[in-house]
Amino acid sequence: MQIDEIDDRLISLLAENARAPVATLARQLGLARTTVQARIDRLERNGSIRGYTVTLGDHARPRIQATALVSIEPRAGPAVLQRLKTLPAVQTVFTCSGRVDLIVTIGADTTSELDETLDKIGEAKGVRSSESLIHLSVKVSRSRS
Repeated sequence: MQIDEIDDRLISLLAENARAPVATLARQLGLARTTVQARIDRLERNGSIRGYTVTLGDHARPRIQATALVSIEPRAGPAVLQRLKTLPAVQTVFTCSGRVDLIVTIGADTTSELDETLDKIGEAKGVRSSESLIHLSVKVSRSRS
Protein backbone atom coordinates (compact mmCIF):
# COMPACT_ATOMS: atom_id res chain seq x y z
CA MET A 1 0.00 0.00 0.00
CA GLN A 2 1.25 3.47 -0.91
CA ILE A 3 1.84 6.16 1.70
CA ASP A 4 0.75 9.55 0.43
CA GLU A 5 1.84 13.02 1.58
CA ILE A 6 -0.91 13.21 4.22
CA ASP A 7 0.09 9.81 5.65
CA ASP A 8 3.69 10.99 5.77
CA ARG A 9 2.68 14.16 7.64
CA LEU A 10 0.52 12.09 10.02
CA ILE A 11 3.41 9.71 10.73
CA SER A 12 5.70 12.69 11.40
CA LEU A 13 3.20 14.14 13.88
CA LEU A 14 2.87 10.77 15.61
CA ALA A 15 6.66 10.42 15.73
CA GLU A 16 6.81 13.75 17.59
CA ASN A 17 4.02 12.78 19.99
CA ALA A 18 2.40 9.35 19.68
CA ARG A 19 -0.06 10.29 22.43
CA ALA A 20 -1.47 13.28 20.58
CA PRO A 21 -5.27 13.12 20.51
CA VAL A 22 -6.77 12.28 17.13
CA ALA A 23 -8.74 15.54 17.28
CA THR A 24 -5.48 17.51 17.61
CA LEU A 25 -3.91 15.60 14.73
CA ALA A 26 -7.02 16.26 12.62
CA ARG A 27 -6.77 20.01 13.30
CA GLN A 28 -3.07 20.03 12.39
CA LEU A 29 -3.74 18.15 9.16
CA GLY A 30 -6.93 20.02 8.25
CA LEU A 31 -8.93 16.78 8.12
CA ALA A 32 -11.94 15.31 9.91
CA ARG A 33 -11.20 13.34 13.09
CA THR A 34 -12.82 10.22 11.61
CA THR A 35 -10.62 10.49 8.51
CA VAL A 36 -7.46 10.72 10.63
CA GLN A 37 -8.56 7.75 12.77
CA ALA A 38 -9.25 5.72 9.62
CA ARG A 39 -5.79 6.58 8.28
CA ILE A 40 -4.13 5.57 11.57
CA ASP A 41 -6.06 2.28 11.56
CA ARG A 42 -5.01 1.61 7.94
CA LEU A 43 -1.35 2.46 8.66
CA GLU A 44 -1.40 0.06 11.63
CA ARG A 45 -3.07 -2.71 9.60
CA ASN A 46 -0.64 -2.45 6.67
CA GLY A 47 2.40 -2.43 8.97
CA SER A 48 3.49 1.14 8.29
CA ILE A 49 2.96 1.78 12.00
CA ARG A 50 4.19 -1.26 13.94
CA GLY A 51 3.62 0.14 17.41
CA TYR A 52 4.05 3.01 19.77
CA THR A 53 6.91 3.47 22.19
CA VAL A 54 8.18 5.45 25.13
CA THR A 55 11.23 7.68 24.71
CA LEU A 56 13.08 7.81 28.00
CA GLY A 57 14.15 11.14 29.42
CA ASP A 58 17.56 11.81 30.91
CA HIS A 59 16.50 10.72 34.41
CA ALA A 60 15.27 7.29 33.30
CA ARG A 61 17.94 6.59 30.69
CA PRO A 62 21.25 4.85 31.50
CA ARG A 63 23.85 7.53 32.20
CA ILE A 64 26.37 6.28 29.68
CA GLN A 65 25.43 5.56 26.07
CA ALA A 66 27.93 4.03 23.65
CA THR A 67 28.17 2.44 20.24
CA ALA A 68 30.38 -0.53 19.42
CA LEU A 69 31.42 -1.10 15.82
CA VAL A 70 31.95 -4.85 15.51
CA SER A 71 33.67 -6.87 12.78
CA ILE A 72 32.92 -10.57 12.75
CA GLU A 73 34.30 -13.64 11.03
CA PRO A 74 32.41 -15.05 8.03
CA ARG A 75 29.35 -17.11 9.04
CA ALA A 76 29.76 -16.14 12.72
CA GLY A 77 26.75 -13.80 12.66
CA PRO A 78 24.17 -16.05 14.35
CA ALA A 79 26.52 -17.06 17.20
CA VAL A 80 27.68 -13.48 17.81
CA LEU A 81 24.10 -12.21 17.73
CA GLN A 82 23.05 -14.89 20.22
CA ARG A 83 25.86 -13.79 22.58
CA LEU A 84 24.92 -10.11 22.24
CA LYS A 85 21.31 -10.94 23.18
CA THR A 86 22.53 -12.25 26.55
CA LEU A 87 24.23 -8.96 27.52
CA PRO A 88 21.76 -6.76 29.45
CA ALA A 89 23.49 -3.48 28.53
CA VAL A 90 23.12 -4.18 24.79
CA GLN A 91 20.14 -2.16 23.57
CA THR A 92 20.09 -2.61 19.79
CA VAL A 93 22.12 -4.43 17.16
CA PHE A 94 22.13 -3.35 13.52
CA THR A 95 23.68 -5.22 10.61
CA CYS A 96 25.37 -2.89 8.18
CA SER A 97 27.54 -2.66 5.12
CA GLY A 98 30.97 -1.09 5.12
CA ARG A 99 34.09 -1.69 7.17
CA VAL A 100 32.18 -3.21 10.11
CA ASP A 101 29.46 -5.86 10.24
CA LEU A 102 27.42 -4.83 13.29
CA ILE A 103 26.59 -1.60 15.06
CA VAL A 104 25.76 -2.26 18.72
CA THR A 105 24.22 0.40 20.96
CA ILE A 106 24.92 0.04 24.66
CA GLY A 107 23.43 1.71 27.74
CA ALA A 108 25.30 1.44 31.04
CA ASP A 109 24.87 3.05 34.43
CA THR A 110 28.59 3.00 35.23
CA THR A 111 31.88 3.00 33.35
CA SER A 112 32.59 -0.40 34.92
CA GLU A 113 29.40 -1.84 33.45
CA LEU A 114 30.28 -0.36 30.05
CA ASP A 115 33.84 -1.71 30.26
CA GLU A 116 32.60 -5.19 31.22
CA THR A 117 30.07 -5.21 28.35
CA LEU A 118 32.71 -4.12 25.83
CA ASP A 119 35.06 -6.83 27.10
CA LYS A 120 32.34 -9.48 26.70
CA ILE A 121 31.61 -8.29 23.17
CA GLY A 122 35.31 -8.43 22.25
CA GLU A 123 35.70 -11.91 23.78
CA ALA A 124 32.69 -13.39 21.96
CA LYS A 125 33.59 -16.28 19.66
CA GLY A 126 33.51 -15.02 16.07
CA VAL A 127 34.25 -11.35 16.87
CA ARG A 128 37.28 -10.21 14.91
CA SER A 129 37.51 -6.69 16.33
CA SER A 130 35.47 -3.94 17.92
CA GLU A 131 35.74 -0.20 18.34
CA SER A 132 33.72 1.75 20.89
CA LEU A 133 32.39 5.28 20.74
CA ILE A 134 30.95 6.99 23.82
CA HIS A 135 27.99 9.30 23.19
CA LEU A 136 28.49 12.74 24.75
CA SER A 137 25.35 14.74 23.96
CA VAL A 138 22.34 14.63 21.63
CA LYS A 139 22.32 17.44 19.09
CA VAL A 140 19.50 16.19 16.81
CA SER A 141 16.95 13.43 17.44
CA ARG A 142 14.35 12.52 14.78
CA SER A 143 13.99 8.79 15.15
CA ARG A 144 11.46 7.15 12.80
CA SER A 145 12.45 3.52 13.39
